[in-house]
Amino acid sequence: MLSTQIAPIVDAKRVHRKFGIKRVDQERRTPWHVLRGNRGFSWYFFGSVTSDFGTWLQNSAQVLLAYQLAHSVLTVGLVTFAQFTSPLLLGPWAGVLADRFGGRRTLLFTQLASASVAGTLACLDFAGELHTWVLVLGAIISGLAFTFALPARNITVQRLVPGEDQLKAAYAMDSVSYNLGRALAPALTMTMALVGVSFAWAFTANSVSFVAFSAILWVLNMRAEREPERRSRVRDGFRIAWTDKRIRVLLLMVAAVTIADDPILVLGPALARHLHASPAWSGWFIAALGAGTVCGSFRRSKHQASIRLAATALAALALCMLIFVFAPAMWLSCVAALGAGASCLVANSVTRSVLAQEAGPERFAPVMAVWAIAWAGSKPFASLIDGALGATIGPQWTGVLLAAPALIPVLLIVLLPKIVVLLGGTPTNAGAYAES
Repeated sequence: MLSTQIAPIVDAKRVHRKFGIKRVDQERRTPWHVLRGNRGFSWYFFGSVTSDFGTWLQNSAQVLLAYQLAHSVLTVGLVTFAQFTSPLLLGPWAGVLADRFGGRRTLLFTQLASASVAGTLACLDFAGELHTWVLVLGAIISGLAFTFALPARNITVQRLVPGEDQLKAAYAMDSVSYNLGRALAPALTMTMALVGVSFAWAFTANSVSFVAFSAILWVLNMRAEREPERRSRVRDGFRIAWTDKRIRVLLLMVAAVTIADDPILVLGPALARHLHASPAWSGWFIAALGAGTVCGSFRRSKHQASIRLAATALAALALCMLIFVFAPAMWLSCVAALGAGASCLVANSVTRSVLAQEAGPERFAPVMAVWAIAWAGSKPFASLIDGALGATIGPQWTGVLLAAPALIPVLLIVLLPKIVVLLGGTPTNAGAYAES
């Protein structure tokens, strides 16, 4: 009797709306459905998986090799900084180039350039001439190719997949491709380090993977219709981000994702040593992060894509990272990294989807150029902070500082309800999206 007179303390539906996790009445499907009946995107996905696997094989090798050469977290941060500085400086020009020459042609050029760089590093390592400064130089050149590939990938996916619902699933699968390599390649690199296999083979495999993706892009470019050419300007993306509040907030959230998950890569060797394990075992952290993203893609669910949902995913990412840096055992750190990967999938997919919807076809390339700056351009700053603070205040408190920005959006939703208009109080036109 008493229970029927007392109103519920928590209104579940209201909580779901507040945090953007309300489901919509649509068929529950995983993003993998986009591969059925779309031969062009299926071939693109196969090629990107191959290329991304090679990329993560080299990225993991670079981290371990830099740590072996210098025995310094700061050196690891420097190599990562070198690789991701280019998007910060050249991101706007990358968007203009992809808009002018088309996504497929631009992406083809970047893959061939990356293959050359990886092949050169492999030859130098086989010859015993791959020193720290050479590794940094190679990271810089690879970063240049990566910079021009980012907007081109977004444009290529958009033009290969028709329909809004298909496009959203395709963006999720593009994230899965990137993280599938992150899940599998680090474990292989770690095994190579433990058994004494030269990292030159990792660079070689990466070069071959770029060549394979280039061949697929060449075939797609020959068979597909000519891509439309638009002459956007470098300042367009910044102007849009400055005048459109929702796009500006989304871009800040994209940067928060990159900053929050950076400790897994840069601080991994130091945290492994703190847990009385070999620094090489840090590859399991990176693998777990990628595996979390891939596993998250198999969950059948439909939620309304909104800034609120992205904010909730960001908060989950921050909590996982706090567990990661303070975990008393390797297995718990790996579990936390797994959860961080699933949270990253939701946050990245939702922000990317809503950005595409907010920008529209005409503004898409300039906005995605700024997205590349937010997503990859924030990486060098995070890596330098990780490296510098990790060597002074320790990896654990450094992880706390980098996770903190990811908590800001959800705190604003909880503590400042009037921010509701800015953070997506009304449902976005992006519709439902299977990302978590």
